[in-house]
Amino acid sequence: MSELSEIHKFGGSCLRDASDLERIADILENATKPVIVVVSALWGTTDRLMRAAQEPRYAGRLVNDLASHHLRFSPTMIDSPLYDVFQKVLEGIEDSLTALAMDRDDKNAYNRLLASGERLSALVIAHGLSIRGLPAHPVGAEDIGLQLDGAGNATRVDLKGSSAKLDRSAFHGVPIVTGWFGEGTDGELALLGRGGSDHTATALAALLQARRVILWKDVLGIYPVNPRWGVESTPIPYLGYAEAIAFSNADATILHPATVEPVYEMGIPIEIRHLSNHKNGGLKTIIGPDIEATPNIKGIACIPRVAYVNAEVRYSQDAARALGDLLKELEEEDIRICSFETTNTQWRFVFLQHELNRGVHIINRHCSSVNYDYYAAMLSFIGCCDIEYLREQLAQHHDAQDTPLYESATSIHMLSKRMDISRMLDEMMAFVAPSGLD
Repeated sequence: MSELSEIHKFGGSCLRDASDLERIADILENATKPVIVVVSALWGTTDRLMRAAQEPRYAGRLVNDLASHHLRFSPTMIDSPLYDVFQKVLEGIEDSLTALAMDRDDKNAYNRLLASGERLSALVIAHGLSIRGLPAHPVGAEDIGLQLDGAGNATRVDLKGSSAKLDRSAFHGVPIVTGWFGEGTDGELALLGRGGSDHTATALAALLQARRVILWKDVLGIYPVNPRWGVESTPIPYLGYAEAIAFSNADATILHPATVEPVYEMGIPIEIRHLSNHKNGGLKTIIGPDIEATPNIKGIACIPRVAYVNAEVRYSQDAARALGDLLKELEEEDIRICSFETTNTQWRFVFLQHELNRGVHIINRHCSSVNYDYYAAMLSFIGCCDIEYLREQLAQHHDAQDTPLYESATSIHMLSKRMDISRMLDEMMAFVAPSGLD
């Protein structure tokens, strides 16, 4: 592809039935060419495969159910040349479940089982688009040399390794690329975290120097406050890359944390749009280069039930190395660090409450004194790096004045003991700039 491509990614929530396929076809027919599509598994498929991995006796019924579900999505697949490949993927599911029945710890079989959801999805979508006149064909991510940075499980696509091995000849017509997985460092299949197809899309955008990435979802964009809190708001029109990363690491569950990284330096924009409103060019969130601006709170991310840990450390020339060792241990134990700040004599962490004991146990091995306190929530004010400005805003709420505030690179965090989190967030929507604009 000599022209700059567009990457369109369709998540499982956009792949529920044949009507979604009609919308996808309409989008691609009107898209700027050339176009590349990244797909997740059809709605609910990954969860069913995970359940089957735990209950191998469920295998026979599962394979039949999956076959029926995918053929309902694209009924004429049975008469397509792709049907033989479709059958081989179903046989692969049976083989993986047989292997797991013999050894529950067979990681390769488990990964092959889960990846089959994306394989089936790519097949039925490619077929469904081809009979509507689009030159679509399925593409397996690992088959074209997409390299991941780990064995079994990975956090991101290895862009350097992928650039060396990527088979660019696969990107002709309308390639339907499987998201979420690739080739691991051990040569076997490796998976990204849940929602990792977003990252697959932006990684391909970086590798192919795409014009833009559009992530099609079942929401209008990223909201100033997560809708789960019941606070009414409209999507944020624009987020800088760093702001989007801060949101995804905290509370914007619709965005995989590694999504932004591949396109950050290249300035490739990301759009989050609603599939059902694809003909409406209005509400959406665009993620692009960071823009210096006056203090402007674009959103408030909230992590409930946290603990604030303060560790006293002795000043030493090896303090940085000791901190590095500590962070590595916390990562190896899969303990989420909601935020942290350090000085030469103090390390301060925010953990989820249910991970506190494990985290403190590790920190105690590196420090002489550790104390902690519980909080109902940690709020992160996205887009605001002026702590004095935020203090002025919070001064309007007498019960918020004594709560701890501290800064990070892209936002300011506040710890609160208020239990009525939804009401607190609703009150603080007064701080958020209308529609996320100045």
